[in-house]
Amino acid sequence: MAQFDVYSTAVENIISWIKSGEVAIPEIQRPFVWDGTKVRDLLDSLYKGFPVGYIIVWKNPDVKLKDGSISSGKKILIDGQQRVTALQAAIAGLEVTDANYNKKRIRIAFNPQTEEFEVCNPAIEKDVKWIPDVSTIFKAGFKQYKFIKEYCKANGLDDGEDDIEPTISKLQSIQGISLGVIELSQALSIDDVTDIFIRINSQGVVLSQADFAMSKISSDDKYGGSVIRKMIDYFCHFMQRPSDYEAIIGNDSEFSKSDALNRIKWVKDEQEDIYIPSYTDVLRVSFTHKFKRGKIADLVSLLSGRNFETRENLESIAQESFQLLREGVEAFVSETNFKRYLMIVRSTGIIDSSLVRSQNVLNFGYILYLSLKDMKVEAAVIETLVRKWIVLSILTGRYSGSAESVIDYDIKRFTEQDPVKFLQNTEAGELSDAFWNTVLVQRLDTSVSSSPYFLVFLMAQVKKCSRGFLSSQINVQSLVEQRGDIHHIFPKKYLQKNGVNNRKDYNQIANYVYTQSEINIKIKDAAPCEYMGNMKKQVAGQGSFYGSITTMDDLEANLAENCIPVEFMDMDIFDYALFLDTRRTLMAEYIRDYYRSLD
Repeated sequence: MAQFDVYSTAVENIISWIKSGEVAIPEIQRPFVWDGTKVRDLLDSLYKGFPVGYIIVWKNPDVKLKDGSISSGKKILIDGQQRVTALQAAIAGLEVTDANYNKKRIRIAFNPQTEEFEVCNPAIEKDVKWIPDVSTIFKAGFKQYKFIKEYCKANGLDDGEDDIEPTISKLQSIQGISLGVIELSQALSIDDVTDIFIRINSQGVVLSQADFAMSKISSDDKYGGSVIRKMIDYFCHFMQRPSDYEAIIGNDSEFSKSDALNRIKWVKDEQEDIYIPSYTDVLRVSFTHKFKRGKIADLVSLLSGRNFETRENLESIAQESFQLLREGVEAFVSETNFKRYLMIVRSTGIIDSSLVRSQNVLNFGYILYLSLKDMKVEAAVIETLVRKWIVLSILTGRYSGSAESVIDYDIKRFTEQDPVKFLQNTEAGELSDAFWNTVLVQRLDTSVSSSPYFLVFLMAQVKKCSRGFLSSQINVQSLVEQRGDIHHIFPKKYLQKNGVNNRKDYNQIANYVYTQSEINIKIKDAAPCEYMGNMKKQVAGQGSFYGSITTMDDLEANLAENCIPVEFMDMDIFDYALFLDTRRTLMAEYIRDYYRSLD
């Protein structure tokens, strides 16, 4: 069976497809980002007969209605959106909405005498040689003879009608120029469509399965897909650019009157910067929360009415799936849910986005929170489960790489079993004594400062209100939030001067600690025994060197808060390897105690 058909159709047909809704442009997929010069160049290429590439559409599966009849699916435009939107703007004279949700006209001018296209500007508008907006040529009822006569008169072209007429006719013929269309079969799975798209697209632009899901949602006009899409899209946009709120609402009067806007408008006043979800994140959380599945490809099938057992597409399943998805999105964007979840996230010590490398850790944490809430689990138990699962996931790299299958597995176990027992069983298998005493110690043997193990160590310090290295009052939380210095405990230059020149050796995370900039600068490249010798003098009242710690008890407490052995105060280059080994063990114990305190 052929996987796709290739044919040609006129530009005016493609525009009519979009206007009639036969082909849906998934607005969320790619905003209209072309500037006027690209629109101009597209028209110029069509006018000159140059190839402008294929557009690619994917036919939605047909669904069986309740009366047994078949409802034909729409086509989704998955490649060529910019070109089609440009044609709508230039030829049909329609407004476009740019990446910032501002509506604007793109007017392309044409000079019939030189056969040049240009983006209209004030100078061109005043120049009678130019047609300032070519869309007037393509309007129904355009009177070519009258137009040419008036144009020639304005330009003093006596008897010039014979020269201008062929040019205007050629311009009008752009509507009839054929474009290539690749129509992908409705029988193809989303994985097949993704693969075909990547192979066909000359630029190698990779569409994710979430892109296809959003395209499917955008193309729905039966079950509120457009509203769902806008809730997701605008919520994410307000998170990043709240200043665009007025412009977006002004440009979308229909949505501004809807209940959906009331659900999301709170976010424009939110200052959150730990968890800033993309539309992919919103879609993943909403889908997995409500459908208890982890593979986004399944969402496209369900929205198409797929019955996985009979392999037929039913309208009842499509309708139910859109309803469930809307409920999931509404739960995600709920101010109460979102803020309570972030309260739990912060309670782990995650007070800055730099402390979490995997967005899917936060995604699953939110999935778990919403799912447990639906299951009527006690609030205190939810907090503990979500808090510990987030940290466990970071420590074990649970959602690194391809996460969908793991997400699918986890949500089923949490919702089909006793969630507390599932956590306990996972802890027993993955956070055993062997993990804390051996595996974690070994994983701390790395030079990557963004290592999840170092980040969890910082989270633990934040949770325990630990102070920065040699600081009396300034804590690690403040240093992380203010982007304080990560200091080499054995200074880098000191190590290099003494033969430790391999970056992997002097940049060990066991040699890292947060400290105040002024302390870091004063320590410079002194040996530990030298600058800690100064600290001994300071606590003995013999001078002021670093920070404001004034007693030996407080100094030893500060070292303990940073997992630095007391013996460190007398160490030099010959003790560096011993120091790293000792500190890794102390850091692992510190993280273990922190994890167990999350109950």
